[in-house]
Amino acid sequence: MNIQEELTCPLCLDLLTEPLSLDCGHSFCQACITANNKEPMFALGGEHQCPVCQSRYQPYNLRPNWKLANILKKLSEVNANSHQWQGGNVCEHRGENRLIFCKEDGKAICKLCVLSLEHQGHQTFPIEEVVKECQEKLQEALKKLTDEEQEAEKLEANISEERATWKNHMETERQRILEGFDEMRGILDREERKELQKLEEDEVNVRENLAAAEDQVAQQRQYMSELILYLQHQIWELSPDTLQDVINVIRRSESWTWKKPKIVSTKLKSAFQAPDLSRILQEFKELTEVQSYWVDFMLNPVNALSGVVVSEDHRQVTAGNSFMFRNVYPCNFSAFDVLGCQNFSSGKYYWEVDVSRKTAWILGVYSDLNRSDLNRKRSSGFVFNPHVNYQTVYSRFRPDNGYWVVGLQNVSEYNAFEDSSTSDPKVLTLSMAVPPCRVGVFLDYEAGTVSFFNVTNHRSLIYKFSKCRFSQAAYPYFNPWNCPTPMTLCQPNS
Repeated sequence: MNIQEELTCPLCLDLLTEPLSLDCGHSFCQACITANNKEPMFALGGEHQCPVCQSRYQPYNLRPNWKLANILKKLSEVNANSHQWQGGNVCEHRGENRLIFCKEDGKAICKLCVLSLEHQGHQTFPIEEVVKECQEKLQEALKKLTDEEQEAEKLEANISEERATWKNHMETERQRILEGFDEMRGILDREERKELQKLEEDEVNVRENLAAAEDQVAQQRQYMSELILYLQHQIWELSPDTLQDVINVIRRSESWTWKKPKIVSTKLKSAFQAPDLSRILQEFKELTEVQSYWVDFMLNPVNALSGVVVSEDHRQVTAGNSFMFRNVYPCNFSAFDVLGCQNFSSGKYYWEVDVSRKTAWILGVYSDLNRSDLNRKRSSGFVFNPHVNYQTVYSRFRPDNGYWVVGLQNVSEYNAFEDSSTSDPKVLTLSMAVPPCRVGVFLDYEAGTVSFFNVTNHRSLIYKFSKCRFSQAAYPYFNPWNCPTPMTLCQPNS
């Protein structure tokens, strides 16, 4: 015997309500069979036919089925006392456990509700499957939002670090500007205020952008935190009544996409440039500009039998002990040759060399030569001869041989070496108001210029080679000579 069929009205397909039975044994809801009796009679004498088996009956033959009524009452009482999911799993209409989920209505129903007209043709699934699917999706959504929350925390930390970096950068830049204008305070007050205003505008713009990015991250984090809390709550307290809400939240979390804020560039719109008010200011401005091309490289001796010692960090070079002479020229200054490890065949480059306390040095740019240049260089000779003058000692340091250099000799004699019509270079004497402890070198390959700056003396220009012909790649060139004091390649922006 199928209990479900016995307790279901054949007319409304719902649980029997006030059941009435016929002699044929079929039972109906009182309201259903009474309404059926109002239909046209199919037989004479006021007889009616059973809607199930077509047996004839008289309306007065309908009698209450107390047995079924008691069963229905007890079933209702048992179901009322049986609770799942905190007592919310019993069908309020039929007293059965709600073990089915109706997709169209978005709610849990019992097996008897599935057979009713109300849910006829609806897509239904076992509630265990729906619950399992929801839990899996909740876990996926929770993991996704948790990962994005961690990413947001990292981004928030990066923004805070960026804020601190910018603050330090602003202070450094402000101090540099103030120090530069202190040297010429009388005529540069107005220009100083203008430059500081530009920097302040950049700073405000950066702060506003960082603040906006921080607010955007905070808002998204708050939204994600609320979703995470709700998902965490629903994982443990999921009930049939909230399934549809949970599904909606799952859809929201699945469609949620973390939007990274656009972080403002850390590069200033414009570097500080002193105004062009005089020659000193022009030189100050020129060096400020070329320092933006500061390049970092290491030192490398040219010859295997080199007369120099290079430090472990490849930034400092010193003449070797075996080449220590006093008032005597070495037979071959090429033993002191040191080049930068990096060569340049285009672009602009700047570097600085510390020559403090040295009594002799040469530095600048060297360019590889073609074979004819090398042959000419060799034919010029560079063998010690006590009868030649000091210019012969410098005979290879000329642009025609690939050298664009300046140097110091005899403690205080500064020279630049240009080409001449003879085999010896044209040695120019350079006047120095303040001896340079630090020399800046700027190479503009396309423009064909090599410039030297006295960083010690208000960044003044020492000398500039123009119309340089670089036949091959150009190298930074260093020569400590026989002076025991080292020359040091400075680190960028030191």
